[in-house]
Amino acid sequence: MPETLFALDADNYRDCQNMFRGPGRSEYYEGDFWIDETMPVEVCARKRTSGSCTIIETRAATRQFFRRTQRHIRTNASDLSVLWFVRKGGLKYSNRQGRLTVAPGGFLLTRSMSPFFIELEPQAGEGLDVLHMTVPTHVLRGFLRGEVEDCAALDAECRAVASAGSILAQVFEEGDALGEDAMQLLTETACRLIGLALDEEARARPPRRTLSEQRLDDVLRFIEIHLSDPNLCMAMVGEGCALSPRYLSLLLQGTGQTFSELVWSKRLEMAKEWLGRSDPRAVAISEVAYGVGFKSTAHFSRKFKQVFGLNPRDYREREGAGRSARAGASHKPPRLAVGAMLQ
Repeated sequence: MPETLFALDADNYRDCQNMFRGPGRSEYYEGDFWIDETMPVEVCARKRTSGSCTIIETRAATRQFFRRTQRHIRTNASDLSVLWFVRKGGLKYSNRQGRLTVAPGGFLLTRSMSPFFIELEPQAGEGLDVLHMTVPTHVLRGFLRGEVEDCAALDAECRAVASAGSILAQVFEEGDALGEDAMQLLTETACRLIGLALDEEARARPPRRTLSEQRLDDVLRFIEIHLSDPNLCMAMVGEGCALSPRYLSLLLQGTGQTFSELVWSKRLEMAKEWLGRSDPRAVAISEVAYGVGFKSTAHFSRKFKQVFGLNPRDYREREGAGRSARAGASHKPPRLAVGAMLQ
């Protein structure tokens, strides 16, 4: 039958930090573990091993907290993944990327190689009931098509989660009758189900943007905002986006243009659109030139003709004539049918 990993009550809870990994500190990994002392102290964790995995059932009336930091990772670099199945109560998880809450029926995958914080929350009148399994990450990796993430959640509607949880609950409760070979086969089946569900969820997610892509978006947004500033330069962008000149140059290589080419092309496209839709009597060409960041109308005219083959005035006249022709065609009175004309 399952053996007790640790049990906390009003007499021993102050020693929970030394107890949560069990005798010989062989389970889980290093971290800070504590409980909410304002609540009745009642925590019981039982375990059953299956090969290199350990299935642990935690039942409690007490809120529990666990924190793993970079200091713990440096002193204890065991790469373990934990598959959490919440049956009663809730689980709150947070790391540098954000936070999430797992409700009854939900699933969470955590990994020990990046800092995180977990809170196990009993449900009012129901308590806490969580089944979880520690798996060496290199073992779990064999059941996934992709890499094992630091954190991944699946909701209660996922049938694979429910099936995997039921299988592990059976192994936990009936392991003695099943035997070691059957336990290991069922444990692997549960891991495979979770792997399939995680792979399907990953395919449904939009592709994750890299840090470089996010930084490039920040740069392009800064340029767009300050495009009309004639003093816009790489130093200004680097300072505004907190990037070194070298890294900024590397990012801009992804656009296929130098900084100057990018800025001038954006300014000229903006000017072309403005000239094409504005009234010459209301907006002078010089206003367009200065409005998109050029320091002189002569420079603007040279650049514009170099790219579009017409100077700004001729381009505006051509677009104006086209607009007039289109407007005239749209207001042309309909022709009467021959029969109607004879009547």
